[in-house]
Amino acid sequence: MENKVSKAAIAGIFACMAIFVLAYLQQLGHYGVWLMAPFGATAVLVFGVPHSPLAKAKNVIGGHLLTALIGVVFVNYVGVGAVEIAIATGLAISLMMLTDTVHPAAGANPILIMQSMQSWDFLVMPVLIGTVFIVLFGYLSQWILSNQLNSHKKTANE
Repeated sequence: MENKVSKAAIAGIFACMAIFVLAYLQQLGHYGVWLMAPFGATAVLVFGVPHSPLAKAKNVIGGHLLTALIGVVFVNYVGVGAVEIAIATGLAISLMMLTDTVHPAAGANPILIMQSMQSWDFLVMPVLIGTVFIVLFGYLSQWILSNQLNSHKKTANE
């Protein structure tokens, strides 16, 4: 039970810190958009179930970039009506499956991007920078967890 509580606490703390940093940078207002709603679901996977295939760096970063690219392409070249949003979302899911980059939170990107008419720079910030940041925080939380578990094992064996 203690291990479950520790894991949950570390996951919650690191998710809180990652989202706080992105939200704070956005709140400063000098550097544009740092945070988008799908990052909340990304944090659940990266910090809550870090060993899931859906939480791998390739899936998080690749899935978000791919689906965001589809959204921006539709905004700029296809259109943003109901049919286009539906097609973009379906296409995003299919392409994530074909590229082995499925990340459920990224499925929301075409909808978000098309409804808010985002431009090409959205691919870099918040998508690329935000996902890399969350993944790095995820690695840090797992490193802390593994060191904590190793220290508990050493103490138990003594």
